[in-house]
Amino acid sequence: MSRVVPSVLALALGAASLAPLAPLAAQQAPAGVRGEILTQFNDAANKLEQLAEAIPQDKFTWRPGTGVRSVSEVFLHVVGGNHFILTSVGVPSAMQGENDLERSTTDRAQIVAKLKEANAAVRTAITAMPDGNLDKATKLFGMDMTYRGVCILLASHVHEHLGQMIAYARSNGVVPPWSRSGQ
Repeated sequence: MSRVVPSVLALALGAASLAPLAPLAAQQAPAGVRGEILTQFNDAANKLEQLAEAIPQDKFTWRPGTGVRSVSEVFLHVVGGNHFILTSVGVPSAMQGENDLERSTTDRAQIVAKLKEANAAVRTAITAMPDGNLDKATKLFGMDMTYRGVCILLASHVHEHLGQMIAYARSNGVVPPWSRSGQ
């Protein structure tokens, strides 16, 4: 009996320590299609951030060929794309006044910070978007879209460039952090 009480107490305390996380998790993952899109966005965005942190600073100017975006330019393209795409659902761009963002810096710390901020802006916009707005019409790249379509585009855009950056990283001898053995 004396061994059972500490075990039960430890289990109860462990469960109690997780209780505050439940409301936060519920707030971060909306139900329905927005939650599903956000889950897909978060998977790719988090991995893209991990790659940005894993690729050495001296490789941020590397490009696979002439006329192709460099490592830093791809990350900054995602930053600019996130902000621009969000304007079509009424989110003001945080990038106003920043000309030629893709070539504005090659500093890894600055790029990681900008990438995290842009990804957070997408998360906030999708989480805050009322379900009733999903069918709302907008225009993007001269095309008629719905807000739902814009959210899907945000997720697919970050997935597209995640694949590109995995290839860039591996071409430079960097193993993506989530695929290292033992993880």
